[in-house]
Amino acid sequence: MRIVSLCPSNTELCAYLGLTDQLVGVDDFSDWPEQIRSLPRLGPDLSIDLKQVEALKPDLILASLSVPGMEKNIEGMDELGLSYTVLNPNSLEDICNDLVTLGELTNKKQEALSLSNRFRKLIQEYKEISDQIPEKPDIYWEWWPKPIFTPGKTNWLTEISELAGARNSFRDVELASVQTDWADVVKRRPDHICLAWVGVRQNKVNPKIVQKRQDWDKLQESPIHVLEEWLYCRPSPRLMTGLVKLAAILHPDRYPSFEGEDAFLENER
Repeated sequence: MRIVSLCPSNTELCAYLGLTDQLVGVDDFSDWPEQIRSLPRLGPDLSIDLKQVEALKPDLILASLSVPGMEKNIEGMDELGLSYTVLNPNSLEDICNDLVTLGELTNKKQEALSLSNRFRKLIQEYKEISDQIPEKPDIYWEWWPKPIFTPGKTNWLTEISELAGARNSFRDVELASVQTDWADVVKRRPDHICLAWVGVRQNKVNPKIVQKRQDWDKLQESPIHVLEEWLYCRPSPRLMTGLVKLAAILHPDRYPSFEGEDAFLENER
């Protein structure tokens, strides 16, 4: 089967199902696993070169609506008469379901069911630990610095926060992604600040940008954690590795230590 992936999380889903060798083209931002680095690049995920997609003659196109603006790709494929599947998860359960959907489309249903079960098992293990933590700190997640975007209630990072023994500061906003301002963040007085800017490498994220904002002195006791966007901003099983890392940072006395391994794949053993 010839598969084209139009965003990094879809590429990663393929990798977990052992479909990497069937990928024939990916978006510019897909960077994992290593085997996909030599594949044809189809443009940034918000502006895919659909003529190039068509030329690859894919059997399966994995599209997404996880980022505002991706609708343009869908409209363009409709105009070209291309058949595609949209994966648009907001929750951890959605990711489990997308694994099964992809498994059904690629004759990997049993593998997908096994992966989903392992995913849910790790979630349950961390939930049981979190339930025993009486004092849960608030986390402000920053997805983008200007304008400020942060995940709301209906987003996987609210779940990740809870599983890691914490709470998302914007859990009261019934949105997956919230555009807000720094004054609102300050008013909420988060205990931790987690910077994971979408599409920005960890070493390019500058916490001084946050520390120069008005009224930073009111939050200066809140530690800033610069985290890998690919472990927190992409709806794929790699979020489980992000969970293990975050939990170990926030509550090192309660959760397993983070050794840098892929926690989701390791969990099958």
